[in-house]
Amino acid sequence: MSDNDYNVYQGSDDKWRGKRQDTSRASVVGDTQEEVFQATRDLAKKAQSEVSIHRGDDNKIRAKHSYGNDPKKTKG
Repeated sequence: MSDNDYNVYQGSDDKWRGKRQDTSRASVVGDTQEEVFQATRDLAKKAQSEVSIHRGDDNKIRAKHSYGNDPKKTKG
């Protein structure tokens, strides 16, 4: 993961947040994981980076989405 990748996670106040790796404050805050993911995805597309979506119950990564930072020559 690079510093300009994003994470979507649930805070201790039950609000969902979208935050870039190298920042201390969330870029996006909302009530649902879906709305925060949609807004964070737009930021990640502009930055050509990755979004990791964390589970609300144990904070483990449940999904990753990459937007433009994939190697060009991969098999499969």
